[in-house]
Amino acid sequence: MSIAPTANIHRSSVIEPGAVIGDRVEIGPFCVVGAEVSLAADVVLKSHAVVTGRTEVGEATILFPGAVIGEIPQDLKFKGEKTRLVVGKRNRIREGATMNTGTEGGGGITSVGDDCLFMTGAHVGHDVQVGNRVILANQAALAGHCIIADDVIIGGLSGIHQFVRIGRGAIIGAVTMVTNDVMPYGLVQGPRGELDGLNLVGLKRKGVERSDITALRAAFQMLAQGEGAFMERVTRLGQETTSPYVQEIVAFLQSDSDRHFLTPK
Repeated sequence: MSIAPTANIHRSSVIEPGAVIGDRVEIGPFCVVGAEVSLAADVVLKSHAVVTGRTEVGEATILFPGAVIGEIPQDLKFKGEKTRLVVGKRNRIREGATMNTGTEGGGGITSVGDDCLFMTGAHVGHDVQVGNRVILANQAALAGHCIIADDVIIGGLSGIHQFVRIGRGAIIGAVTMVTNDVMPYGLVQGPRGELDGLNLVGLKRKGVERSDITALRAAFQMLAQGEGAFMERVTRLGQETTSPYVQEIVAFLQSDSDRHFLTPK
């Protein structure tokens, strides 16, 4: 066990032998920290938080009461193999949120980037890859093997099917089931997850130039109503555009997919 002298640990918490506790870490009442856990500097565990498994938590991340991260996957194929959870810096993991370690068949690691917010009851399944500045609202759930790019927002009570990819800057409305890949900057809503436009509010908040937003609007219109099959439109769009944002969408749609793509309605 390695506990920095500047750490502040409540006497009711359990720190198992082997855990690494960094500088200025604060651990509140009735927390549990497992033997293979590493908490970087300035991590905060509020009361009744649990960090277990082979889990690394980055600097200044906060776990709120009842959050449980690093438990084994909810996968019947899991046989106790040594897998990991890596959580980046400055994340906020709210009450009752859960994150599982990876599986051997899925690469062995679940990863979360920096500056994310996981609201009450949010779930990150095994082998998921979450980017930076991602928001999961209350009770949103990511099934195993999902890939969530930077700046994605997933609304409350929404579920993302296993192996689905969600491109950068996309937004998923509340109470939505997403069963196919979502292109970058897409807007998905409705019970069965329909691609219903672009995340224009998010683009404007990010300060994206008007010319790029105009190009994205035109690209979406072409993908929705252009001539030929959908992938023919994607190819033609890639040949015609000079916008890096549109090129990002084209690259995403031309890449390999386990779940195919949501297409504009």
